[in-house]
Amino acid sequence: MSLKSFAAKLFARYEIARIRRWAANPIVEQQKTFQSLLLALKGSAFAKDHHLYIGLNYDDWKTRVPIRDYEGLKSYVERIKSGEENVLIKGRPQYFCKTSGTTSGTKYIPMSSDGISAQTRAARSALLCYINETGNADFVSGKMIFLQGSPVMESVNGVQVGRLSGIVAHHVPKYLQRNRMPSWETNCMDNWEEKVDAIVDETKYADMRLISGIPPWVQMYFERLIKETGKKTIREVFPRFSVFAHGGVNYQPYKPLMKRLIGDDVDSIETYPASEGFIAFQDSQKEAGMLLNLDGGIFYEFVPVAELYSEFQTRISLKDVKLEVNYAIILNTSSGLWGYLIGDTVKFVSTSPYRIMVTGRIAHFISAFGEHVIAEEVENSMSNACKKFDVEVSEFHVAPQVNPLDGLPYHEWFVESDGTLGEDFAASLDEELRNANSYYNDLIVGSVLQPLKLKLLPKGAFNKYMESIGKLGGQNKLPRLANDRKIADELAKKP
Repeated sequence: MSLKSFAAKLFARYEIARIRRWAANPIVEQQKTFQSLLLALKGSAFAKDHHLYIGLNYDDWKTRVPIRDYEGLKSYVERIKSGEENVLIKGRPQYFCKTSGTTSGTKYIPMSSDGISAQTRAARSALLCYINETGNADFVSGKMIFLQGSPVMESVNGVQVGRLSGIVAHHVPKYLQRNRMPSWETNCMDNWEEKVDAIVDETKYADMRLISGIPPWVQMYFERLIKETGKKTIREVFPRFSVFAHGGVNYQPYKPLMKRLIGDDVDSIETYPASEGFIAFQDSQKEAGMLLNLDGGIFYEFVPVAELYSEFQTRISLKDVKLEVNYAIILNTSSGLWGYLIGDTVKFVSTSPYRIMVTGRIAHFISAFGEHVIAEEVENSMSNACKKFDVEVSEFHVAPQVNPLDGLPYHEWFVESDGTLGEDFAASLDEELRNANSYYNDLIVGSVLQPLKLKLLPKGAFNKYMESIGKLGGQNKLPRLANDRKIADELAKKP
């Protein structure tokens, strides 16, 4: 065992003890966070506008701070961008995380020094939980690759601006820098196709042991590696590769394909980082879900998705959540996001400790006929059908076909797969979705909808679409489903 691996195991024991302390007292920790956030608000324009003060209770908070998306906070962000201080918090944020919005254009999410510290601390905690539970610390002595966006920063009136992964790249601990790949120069490349080729060239002979990134982009990296080296699997390229850290999308639909590319099973660590905060991470290989991060300067609120846009919302704090309910997650952060609707939906799979699973996005659903099908349902349906027929699907997108040329309307599934997916597969997929969503089943039984239809796309079709809209690579993700045909109609044009 190397000295670095030995030190990692010792540090993991300390970290686990620290995590257990805050995970064992979740409601107390959230109350402490709530009060600390009120202190961070003191003297800010937002506090004055909403009559907030130290000692305010949660019930009064809910009446004074409405739930808002980015558009609701944008006027405050613009004031910070213009150079004003003490707007959302005391002083100014250290960074703006730049993200691509669908309705708001580019978003500038404020991030304080506490916010970036919480991001790096949570990423470290995820790795140390894995080391403590499995005893595998060997990977810290080998090379590690983080497939991420460019770390090149801009500046807006003295506030540094970049993508989340690019900002985090500036805060990688020194003890990991020597092992980290790719090179800084390669990481700064903007063109994703060229960047992947450069990463392959730099890493193909490396002693790679940990790989981290969003599954579809790691998949692209793996495929390029295999083609470049002439090897059959990633295991042949990187014999000591043992840990895959991922986040951003549901890993289950990718798992069979990744297993084939790698050559066998490899341990994985799921994380839930967002520009708004590091929300959760996998703390155990044995338990379902991710541990809600109560050490990240975030006070969490939740609204049942079914009530989100109703006149009477059940807006609750952590102590009142229930298992298996689909919630919209609301964040209040040390970086200055207040009553912020992040857009993700989650459900709790445990309350001792609090563990969650991401079920989708508020905007990503199909309810053209009242069925309200969500991402979790289509992803699980696809995974189950693929297992039944022993096939792999790399990407897919689902949209309603409201006005077909003939017959009843239906859900159209655009699917990219190496295999042949026939009518039996489509029927099985439809059955899985009917079992998962009773409203959809009723529409099929009642002859309001006809069963789903598949449209098979050639290899690389989804990447070409992402490239056509300037979102290939980095942290960008293709929505699994939509309530309109904006994406579907573009995919339908592909040869």
